[in-house]
Amino acid sequence: MEKVTRAAILGAARRWIGTPYRHQAALRGVGADCLGLVRGVWRDLYGAEAETPPAYTPDWAEARGEETLRDAARRHLCEIEISAARAGDVLLFRWRRGLPAKHAAILTGETTMIHAHEGAAVAEVALVAAWRRRIAYAFAFPNLDDNDAEKG
Repeated sequence: MEKVTRAAILGAARRWIGTPYRHQAALRGVGADCLGLVRGVWRDLYGAEAETPPAYTPDWAEARGEETLRDAARRHLCEIEISAARAGDVLLFRWRRGLPAKHAAILTGETTMIHAHEGAAVAEVALVAAWRRRIAYAFAFPNLDDNDAEKG
């Protein structure tokens, strides 16, 4: 696996902006959900899917009560402290305490992120307090060249 830079991650993620929200989709310009966005950026960086996710319903986290998204992230990404997250890292969110994490975004700066949210296209948005307090986990893409200049 070749080295990736934070600038490459941000460039790949920003190319997804405007992609309509589509549950379980991961096709830039056609449709993506939050997992599809991260999967698509992964493909842009590494060339192939890390794994194909199983079918999932919109309420999968509540119905199963398992940290499925976190476990998948741990298989392919590098878990980091939330406080250490920087532009290009992946954030996972939980809607309420006690529920599994079920939303993902790519951090683009100290106060911004790119994500796909139901009812909206992929967008770069403010990481406001309501989002910040729901961050459950942070991950870095593997084989990251952390010597590159961030362009967030």
